[in-house]
Amino acid sequence: MRAMRPANSSSTGPNSATMAPNSATMAPNSATTAPNSATMAPNSATTAPNSVTAAAADTGPSRRDAEATKAAILRAARYLLARHAHADITLKSVAERAGVSPPLIMKYFGNKDALFARVMSFEEDAAALLDAPLADLGSHMVRHVLVSQSEQGADPLLRIVFAPLHGAQGDTLRTNFRTQVSDRLALRLDGPGAGLRAELAVSMLLGLGVMYGIARGEEVRATAIDEVVERYAPAVQACLTP
Repeated sequence: MRAMRPANSSSTGPNSATMAPNSATMAPNSATTAPNSATMAPNSATTAPNSVTAAAADTGPSRRDAEATKAAILRAARYLLARHAHADITLKSVAERAGVSPPLIMKYFGNKDALFARVMSFEEDAAALLDAPLADLGSHMVRHVLVSQSEQGADPLLRIVFAPLHGAQGDTLRTNFRTQVSDRLALRLDGPGAGLRAELAVSMLLGLGVMYGIARGEEVRATAIDEVVERYAPAVQACLTP
């Protein structure tokens, strides 16, 4: 019996010894909690960029909507000015055409006079109309008139045709047209008779605009823009060449 006790007690040593490795494996398992918790910082750190983009989203679309509304109001006022006397146009009619309320027009432009002072200016239209090298200016201007009419429903120059309807405002319209369109084009031209050639070129653009937008010529409206430009632009360009 005494010989068996050493064998039994010695076997308990290895069995109890195996507990150390088993318990030791707990350290790596528990240690992994640090990296897991540490990943919380990057996640929470993304809050700042998200809040910044949210602020940009709040302001960006509203600014774009405001600009789109102003553009719609100006298009409506320009459309009416090309078809009615200034005295007969009301803010209500402009608002209905633009799909907005009259108070919104007053918010953006102040009053009818301020709105139509903007409409009677040709500065922006002339900048786009003349935005090409002189050698290509004839075709550019013809195409610009046609695209403005067909795609945007507005001619950059045609409202001058109705100046006689607008009384004193008609004089303002004529002055603006001369200084902002004809004279500005003349400054681009070389050689003698620049003023005359500029007015002749502009008159051809006006004639094209009348045929397309007012007379609504069936053939010119049914013909591809490229073909009209090919046929019409050389005559305009000839006026620009000394």
